[in-house]
Amino acid sequence: MTWLNIAKIIDATEAEGPGLRTAIWTQGCLKRCSGCCNAEFLKIKPATIKTIEEIIERIEYNQTKYNIEGITLLGGEPFIQAEGLSMVASSCQKMGLSVITFTGYILADIVEKNFKGSTNLLRHTDVLIDGEFEINQIDQRRNWVGSKNQIFHYLSNRYNKEIETMPLKATNEWRIYSNGHISGNGLPFILKI
Repeated sequence: MTWLNIAKIIDATEAEGPGLRTAIWTQGCLKRCSGCCNAEFLKIKPATIKTIEEIIERIEYNQTKYNIEGITLLGGEPFIQAEGLSMVASSCQKMGLSVITFTGYILADIVEKNFKGSTNLLRHTDVLIDGEFEINQIDQRRNWVGSKNQIFHYLSNRYNKEIETMPLKATNEWRIYSNGHISGNGLPFILKI
């Protein structure tokens, strides 16, 4: 049985890629990009441990309930858990769902010797968005990326460059829970008071 260390899942979001998607953030990252919008997901520690089967069942449910278009894998750093995530991505594509994967690494560094399962995760990713977040290169033109150095790699014919600047319904989303907890997701932003 393969396990995944998951920091957060949002079942249906319009702020993490084209269309309505399930967004899955992994726990743990070896990079320390200044201004990272997911700093709480960097530490390599147990967060919520789930089996691949549990994740796939949840995605299947979301496809039925919300009619999601695909999933987005973020972090932390997804390629640290590439082997398990490749199985999730493969199952999603068999369901007709698209897969978008974000990484702080550049494509040339994502090889099997560095990340076990990376070949399969790339095989089952439609769009890879690579590159560290660079706080001095904020990108306010393209969708979903934080900085201008990040590159969209179209690994299938599912999407094309038009998604980078298409009009969006949501760039940020906020959820207020009954216990008073507030969470946000979407494009990185800097609060000015």
